[in-house]
Amino acid sequence: MEALKRKIVEEGVVLGNQVLKVDSFLNHRIDPVLMDGIGDVFARLFAEDGVTVVLTIESSGIAPAVMTALKLNVPLVFARKRKSLTLRDDLYTEKAYSFTKQEENEITVSKSYIGPGDRVLVVDDFLANGQASLALARIVEQAGARVAGIGIVIEKSFQSGRQALIEAGYRVESLARIASLEDGSIRFAE
Repeated sequence: MEALKRKIVEEGVVLGNQVLKVDSFLNHRIDPVLMDGIGDVFARLFAEDGVTVVLTIESSGIAPAVMTALKLNVPLVFARKRKSLTLRDDLYTEKAYSFTKQEENEITVSKSYIGPGDRVLVVDDFLANGQASLALARIVEQAGARVAGIGIVIEKSFQSGRQALIEAGYRVESLARIASLEDGSIRFAE
């Protein structure tokens, strides 16, 4: 997706050889026009997969996921990282390690929102080691539902996430694949 790649080059900030900061348009301040385009592309990529639910993890995945759900005309469900008074019982729960935050979170989804027969599209902002996407996929499987695919906004191809997801049997579609962040320079994969 060329508009996304341009935005990454223009506004992304490389922090070392492993971290790309994109909070000016994706995960702190949101560019709604870009998110609309991202939703269009994911909806087009997964149009024939019978998606009934889009699933993401709070909070950075919500913007691209909601636009994707809107374009597919299906509900969006997001896994919560923090417990609330209204979400205590009848939950699917998994552990997800965040590469960027260097912490493990217990994520939860109400059993009311995903169930047998659902075909779930997992959408997330970044793919590094694949742990968040794998945790979401395990929640889908706990529900007796099927993962239709995994849509990633930005993939760090130099890390092991794609391989882990493919080895687990999932289709992965990434809109921007970064081959390297070495020397403060963003290089895209072909």
